[in-house]
Amino acid sequence: MTTMGIIFANIYDSSLGELTNKRTMASLPYGGRYRQIDFSLSNMTNSAIRHIGIITKYNYQSLMNHIGSGQEWDLELGEGGLEFLTPFAMGHNGSYRGKLEALDSAMNFLKISTEEYVVLADSGVLCAINLEKIVEAHAASGADVTVVVKDGICNGQKQLDLAVKVDADDRVTDVAVDYCAGEQYLASMGLFVIRRELLMREVTEAVAHNRYHFERDLVMHGFAETGMKINAYRYDGVALFNESTTEFFHNSLALIRPEIRHGLFAREDLTIYTKVRDEVPAYYGEHSEIDDCVVADGCVLEGSAVNSVLFRSVKLGEGASVRNSVIMQRCTIGEGADLECVIMDMDVVVRPGAVLRGTMDHPLVFKRGEVV
Repeated sequence: MTTMGIIFANIYDSSLGELTNKRTMASLPYGGRYRQIDFSLSNMTNSAIRHIGIITKYNYQSLMNHIGSGQEWDLELGEGGLEFLTPFAMGHNGSYRGKLEALDSAMNFLKISTEEYVVLADSGVLCAINLEKIVEAHAASGADVTVVVKDGICNGQKQLDLAVKVDADDRVTDVAVDYCAGEQYLASMGLFVIRRELLMREVTEAVAHNRYHFERDLVMHGFAETGMKINAYRYDGVALFNESTTEFFHNSLALIRPEIRHGLFAREDLTIYTKVRDEVPAYYGEHSEIDDCVVADGCVLEGSAVNSVLFRSVKLGEGASVRNSVIMQRCTIGEGADLECVIMDMDVVVRPGAVLRGTMDHPLVFKRGEVV
């Protein structure tokens, strides 16, 4: 079986708007040195998928700068390797209403391909997963579409793009879209497997009838109206849904817990790769106190930090205190500053003595390059 991959890199507006104003959601920094798209790209290359298209909308320059030629993922830009499917390159105005419209714009990419199956992946759900096993299970099931699902996410409060109920054989018996599903449902991880020829037919048919929402107008419509067979593949590993600012905040701090960190980065044969940036080791000053933190290289730490994630080249001044916070690359925190429950985008400068405090449910967010 041959398989190609398509990654949706925030093709429409994200609820992470405070953090994605200058980048796509897929290029959002995570975990000290990674970007969100690193997980989807690594999962595909670890599963012998070598023909990958990345569908983007506006502000994709940061994503292209991060991925470069694709060398870190053993890919190369160009036909048969890694391709950026930007809206402007395909004659589109750049504003997709949904995934089906985006796929229709990328139809030539699908038509010239020769792979039998397509893996579709969202960049907002982070996991380390073996996609080969999912494709094999899909082929064996005889289903038209397989959706990867996660138990324990549906709680009646989180709105999901897609939630399903399944029978004892994991055949889907009910589909709900844009719904705060209860615990009896399983949450879609935004990972789908479908035959390439079937995907092209369904996309063409849907767009011709002004249907553009993948989950609603292909999956649910096919299930309810045309008898499409939907299979669910349960994933029992770590899966983090970074679909809002609060979720991003909590999922970033969750890396401090060994079971989460190892579930993402210590899976055998499922290495998560990223762009290599060599930095000097982190420097810990004589009076620094760093407890329960994820600290990237290049940091200069003279103050204290607790239960926080510090990205590359963060400077923490003497006497400064950081608690329950996510501090991204090249931020400078002045002497005596006091930070709690804060998310700082890249290159933020905090003046000496500043006091910045949010809450665990409502962290303070500072945009890239701000001085506070």
